[in-house]
Amino acid sequence: MLSICLFEPEIPQNTGNIARTCAVTGTHLHLVRPLGFDISEKAVRHAGLDYWNDVDITVHESVGAFLEEYKDKRLFFFSTKGRTVYSDVVFPADEDVFFIFGKESKGIDEEILLQHPDTTLRIPMLSCMRSLNLSNSAAIAAYEYYRQLGFPRLGKEGELHGERKWENL
Repeated sequence: MLSICLFEPEIPQNTGNIARTCAVTGTHLHLVRPLGFDISEKAVRHAGLDYWNDVDITVHESVGAFLEEYKDKRLFFFSTKGRTVYSDVVFPADEDVFFIFGKESKGIDEEILLQHPDTTLRIPMLSCMRSLNLSNSAAIAAYEYYRQLGFPRLGKEGELHGERKWENL
């Protein structure tokens, strides 16, 4: 099972977009304090995060507490400092996998990345640009994971509503 973990997210709209990605893919969302916004029921409703109640969310008190609790799991850290391209990795289908993203302003602490060089992944982009948006990065990573597994449980066929009209002619 895939989990997306956000270390100290700062921008509620990014977290809301990631929550929506988690909701539509059945991905567990982990938020690590401190958060740059309020996630109380009232605040979530006010922000229009209509998918919030459809997401399995766990909140952790600190980065250290999260890393200690999940130290025996498959942790992948997404960073512009990664040396391995995310799509070059074959993600395990039979283990819990965690995709970890840092806060918008600073990313993941470099000390953590130095401890996990083989599982620090990069999404390719122009080297002259600072970074890709956090919610876009999480969506890219999540869909690569599910693509590798054949999109289990996810609907792969849509329906054009206009097709029904022509079928009865």
